[in-house]
Amino acid sequence: MNTKKLGAVAALALVAGCLPAVAQDIEFTLINDSSQALHYFYAAPSNTEEWGEDLLGDTGTLEAGYQATTFIYDGSDQCLYDFRFETAEGSTLEAFEVDICTLGSYTLTD
Repeated sequence: MNTKKLGAVAALALVAGCLPAVAQDIEFTLINDSSQALHYFYAAPSNTEEWGEDLLGDTGTLEAGYQATTFIYDGSDQCLYDFRFETAEGSTLEAFEVDICTLGSYTLTD
């Protein structure tokens, strides 16, 4: 590689390091260690007021004692998310400011 191309690559790397975070897709394991089946799971950036769509889907249920791979593909560049879980029994559980950028798994307990 000639020095002109090498300089351009180095400059691009420096500029890329200064750019804001881009939208990302997140995948993590949701572990239901609660005593109740989950029927709905909502996640939204902490800086918003809307919950968005149910991440378990139309027919999704996560039974007590089970785990599932969960995806957040909302195009946000935020790391802090709020979670809302609704159980088969009608209970609502919420968690606030969960850092999904470093999240490998999330365990829900009673």
